[in-house]
Amino acid sequence: MNKPLWRPSQQRIDAAQITRFRHYLQAGGHEVGSTYEHLHRWSIDQPEAFWRAIWDFAEVIGEGDLKPELVDGDKFPGARWFPRTRLNFAENLLRCRDERPALVSLLENGERSELSYQQLYRRVAQLAATMRRLDLKPGDRVAGFMPNIEETVIAMLAASSIGAVWSSCSPDFGINGVMDRFGQIEPRVLFAADGYYYNGKACDSLERLAAIRAQIDSIEKVVVVPVLSQSPDISAIDDAVLFPDFLDPDAEEVEFERLPFDHPLYIMYSSGTTGVPKCIVHGAGGTLLQHLKEHRLHVDMTPEDVLFYFTTCGWMMWNWLVTGLASEVTLVLYDGSPFADDGKLLLDAIDREKISVFGTSAKFIAALEKSGHKPAQSHDLASVKTILSTGSPLSHESFEYVYRDFKTDVCLASISGGTDILSCFVCGAPTLPVYVGEIQAAGLGMAVEIWNDEGQPVYQEKGELVCTRPFPCAPIGFWNDPDGSKYRGAYFESYPNIWAHGDYGEITEHGGFIIHGRSDAVLNPGGVRIGTAEIYRQVERVEEVVESIVIGQQWQDDVRVILFVVLREGITLDDELRARIRQSIRENTTPRHVPAVIVQVSDIPRTISGKIVELAVRNVVHNRPVKNTDALANPEALELYRDLPELQA
Repeated sequence: MNKPLWRPSQQRIDAAQITRFRHYLQAGGHEVGSTYEHLHRWSIDQPEAFWRAIWDFAEVIGEGDLKPELVDGDKFPGARWFPRTRLNFAENLLRCRDERPALVSLLENGERSELSYQQLYRRVAQLAATMRRLDLKPGDRVAGFMPNIEETVIAMLAASSIGAVWSSCSPDFGINGVMDRFGQIEPRVLFAADGYYYNGKACDSLERLAAIRAQIDSIEKVVVVPVLSQSPDISAIDDAVLFPDFLDPDAEEVEFERLPFDHPLYIMYSSGTTGVPKCIVHGAGGTLLQHLKEHRLHVDMTPEDVLFYFTTCGWMMWNWLVTGLASEVTLVLYDGSPFADDGKLLLDAIDREKISVFGTSAKFIAALEKSGHKPAQSHDLASVKTILSTGSPLSHESFEYVYRDFKTDVCLASISGGTDILSCFVCGAPTLPVYVGEIQAAGLGMAVEIWNDEGQPVYQEKGELVCTRPFPCAPIGFWNDPDGSKYRGAYFESYPNIWAHGDYGEITEHGGFIIHGRSDAVLNPGGVRIGTAEIYRQVERVEEVVESIVIGQQWQDDVRVILFVVLREGITLDDELRARIRQSIRENTTPRHVPAVIVQVSDIPRTISGKIVELAVRNVVHNRPVKNTDALANPEALELYRDLPELQA
């Protein structure tokens, strides 16, 4: 059995919120055992008691009868949680109103601003008052074409205080990408910045904003936030007003509209690389309970913590981050490139802002290692107690790098879930050890299993990640899907009454999880299923390789593995390097994993949230259309994969 990279001290275990929660349950007469496995099993077997306990333990603000906690619990989809309660999402996030810092906003160009909880509440009151004068009502849509700054948080909270539905995307989206999203949901109010900073450049948004406003007839007001200029020229944008002029200076109190538990809160979007994005509707109550559970029990956050996650407003981690206000932490927002100043900008922010929970991507950690950074030598990092990683599987090498060169005493929690549930299926557990390459545990209340092709649960074997019982943060549906057919088709088509998430993974001997990639990108040479992450892990070992993407190509009535690599500057792929890449893969996996063809490319296409798009590359290689290139940050990169001589018969 592998030795753990890290074990929590007994002092840390005793002080953890999840330990307090266990004692709270035991004091209430619940038999929850003494281990995480026992607690997880109880949370699955007793879902009504578990989610009621989360409500009470986190002191959710609401009204009504908490019983019954669950109705139609045998229907998935169709289960309803807390049907007799009413709450307001923003009211729970604005429960603290003192002088402690709520938001610290950092821009790539060095600008910094700070708002206390009291100031945040007042700003939300000022904005919500004006929005009410527009006669915004529960269910109306409010959209944000915004960078990750404090005004975005204020706008979301003001909208949700009224019961309006918030939806956002980042300002690097093109016009068509925005139209594919906001054009479907018809927002009444659009918040947008005049521009943003990224990779050392100031990027103007006003021309695109004018075009977007002209194409969406439902928009009644465009509220422009000054970022690049204190007085941007908005004369070309119909119905536009500057953010400071839109606030009601006399408003001091927020009028919170308490609404049913499953009232719509957010509209999120699928990646949209295979067609127009699906509009995924999430409810206020389920989102709140799930985030409170993850923040307090799985991340162990308290009001003393400072939480950071690198994200844009087009990625679900922004929504996850902002709910940290309900746990009264300080949020550090950052807008810009994560690799600014060779990655040191974010490392500097850890020490300057005393960040205790540092959230990032697997790509960022791998890039730090590739560039030779040793943060433990260059930075203090004393404040960090937890590092979170998501976006793609975290390699074994990155696990080892964190404990070798970043910090030895830290809980490295790789997490995995998605926009579909606005949270995690598998995640960290601060009282459990960390093993190399493994996500620590299934989330409490999440009946996660790995199923084989016959629909049977398996352990230490690869298969489909499924969830066998309802959970509160499941979407309440898709927008413009009145009979629910698109929703059911997305998650419940493979197995009736069972959520199939589309991830390919396995459960380890420690009860942890390894995610091997998306199941729709799984390779199948000779009928053997291979997760793409298994190959990426080996390729990352090769010093000359910066990053890679792998697909399966139909070839002579079978599938062959094709690997594309981006190499360090000045290096050219030759037979010797190809041989070393193949050797690394063969020695550490199986001969089936070894690519038949390795091709050097200069770029890898990604979604705007930074995920590589294996399916889009596969379509290009097979001369199939890529239906929605506006979902990509660099759609021009797809042309690098078209009509390659190495892939021709």
